[in-house]
Amino acid sequence: MSEAFELWEKPEAEAIFMLAGWRQWADAGGVSSALPRYLVQQTSAKQIGALRPDGFYLFQIPGTHDLVRPTVKFAEGYPESLQTRRNEFHYAEVNGKGLVSFLGDEPHLDIERYVTALLDAAQSLNVSRIIAFGGVYGELPYEKERMISAVYSRKALRDELEPLALNFSDYQGGASIGSYLCKRAGEREIDYVGMYAFVPTYDFSNLSQIGNTIRIEKDYLAWLGVMRRVDYLLKLGFDLSDLERKSEKLIQAFDEKVAELDETAPQLHVRDYFKRLSDEFDVTSFDPLDEIWEEEMRRLFDKFEGDESE
Repeated sequence: MSEAFELWEKPEAEAIFMLAGWRQWADAGGVSSALPRYLVQQTSAKQIGALRPDGFYLFQIPGTHDLVRPTVKFAEGYPESLQTRRNEFHYAEVNGKGLVSFLGDEPHLDIERYVTALLDAAQSLNVSRIIAFGGVYGELPYEKERMISAVYSRKALRDELEPLALNFSDYQGGASIGSYLCKRAGEREIDYVGMYAFVPTYDFSNLSQIGNTIRIEKDYLAWLGVMRRVDYLLKLGFDLSDLERKSEKLIQAFDEKVAELDETAPQLHVRDYFKRLSDEFDVTSFDPLDEIWEEEMRRLFDKFEGDESE
């Protein structure tokens, strides 16, 4: 067993799941880093362990000033704080099921040892399934349900994931921490699902009146889309009402921003741009009530057939 992690408590719930995210490059809308932190707060989870940072991170890169360096804060010469890389496990129970929330920093070095440690820790905690989060920026409507792309570690998971309105990824290119972990988890026959939400971004840098890129830093609508699927898949019964309220406020705030831009520079037809984007956008919505209704109708039909045969 790996010595790269430490656990000071082992949960005893009958079913234990892990939700994982990282401060990483695939973190559009804070889906990978801010969502796990939000879940820790919402569930009042307590820290039960950590991956040791030894050997996973660079201190400096020649030719750069503070790109990867830890952040230190001094007050009159005294070091008040030093922010180093962290990879922490938190635990809470949600309706009788164990939920491990993992939030880490994507490693710079020794990815194999890092992934081995994380998977070893998950097995030590008796985690039966890992779901990891990621975010990718794209040009899409801010007011509509987000597209969610997915990867999975074992082919048998495909049937379970089919009802979740996911786009199964055909990506080829540089691997994120989640992609790497997906492959190694499959080699161990560990259930792993990576969900990547597409988060709105708009490039107005060519328009001097606006002159920058607008993007959503905390995309609560993406968080909600991911968590609705997680909740359905794991049967957690998680209360999503707070995320629903935050999503509504996000859309309202963006509506006001669009109105402001349209009023400031009407000749740019900003409102028309967003309407066209919305009209041309097509996404398969995920509605778990449809699945529940279908299952209930099937159950009633089976019961009716059973009564008729008696």
